[in-house]
Amino acid sequence: MSAFQELNLATEDMVNQNRLYQPSNFWNNASKQITQELTINGIEKFRSLETTLGYFVPTYGVPGNCFTQEMTKILIEKLSHSFPLDIKPKLALEQFLSGYVSALADFRVFVAADKQKRLPFLHTFSESNFGEPVEQFELEGRMFSRSSLNYLLGLTLLKKHLKGFIPKTVMEIGGGFGTLGEILSFSGIKDCKYIDFDIPPTSFVAQKYLCSVFGEKNVTTYKQTRHKMRINITELKPASVFCSWQIERLYGKIDLFVNFISFQEMEPDIVKNYLNHVDRLSVKWILLRNIREGKNKIKKGCSEGVEIPIRSDDYLTMLPSYDLIERNVIPYGFKTVDNFHSELLLLKRKS
Repeated sequence: MSAFQELNLATEDMVNQNRLYQPSNFWNNASKQITQELTINGIEKFRSLETTLGYFVPTYGVPGNCFTQEMTKILIEKLSHSFPLDIKPKLALEQFLSGYVSALADFRVFVAADKQKRLPFLHTFSESNFGEPVEQFELEGRMFSRSSLNYLLGLTLLKKHLKGFIPKTVMEIGGGFGTLGEILSFSGIKDCKYIDFDIPPTSFVAQKYLCSVFGEKNVTTYKQTRHKMRINITELKPASVFCSWQIERLYGKIDLFVNFISFQEMEPDIVKNYLNHVDRLSVKWILLRNIREGKNKIKKGCSEGVEIPIRSDDYLTMLPSYDLIERNVIPYGFKTVDNFHSELLLLKRKS
């Protein structure tokens, strides 16, 4: 079965699932557009496609910096024309617009804060170029994207509080293209398992990416588990990618649950359902990164947004079995130019 046959099958299966496992308002149209783009261009090019760049392949430069390629070109050409003999301002502007300055800032925080002698090891990570990324930076001889630096900052925050505990089983909901799994493959944690739940088509992009990182024989796929009514964590391969509705079939215990920047794109009842499963699986640590103020509400004539924004305190209310250990925007999160706070929340299960 080809990747696209498997994707089409999962998309058909999803129609018959509880609406809590189907695309939210924010993702409904995007999922269709992404599927179409992938079908035309191939999953192998997913990190250079217009819609994926706007949804789950974050960038420091265009489009993540709110500039367009046309704006970038005009600004650089205008500066070069007005000051043709002064090279340094042009270089500075190019580094700013490309996202290099922001990437370097995050990298510096990561290097300064990471405890290299403690597991999970993060300092050995270097990102794959699978998917033909339009943006990737070489920093001290290793490759990074905005996606990988986002996760590395979050994991650095987590490491401060683990006190010798080693998370061997890590579950994520809405894992983008699988960056967290790739980082864990460098972590030095013996018998580490990464488990990702997502909706198609994103789940199949992550599956393809992780197969390129781990090797196909080391990834549990949707095709292998589609008809399984009970999925035991102990039987899984180093990396596993499931469709959203399969979380009801997962049994065992999880050391660490992660959600980065996707709960904010769901409605509260969807998030509440997922967090009920997090509690059911006796997750020990929870690491979240989402907008403190919530995603923008849907406006007339625009499909992007949510009906009911979910805010930081809502996550805490939904997780009564957990204590808040730390909440952080600076330096591990991010404050936008329009004063929204991409906030990290770290929680631990109560004794």
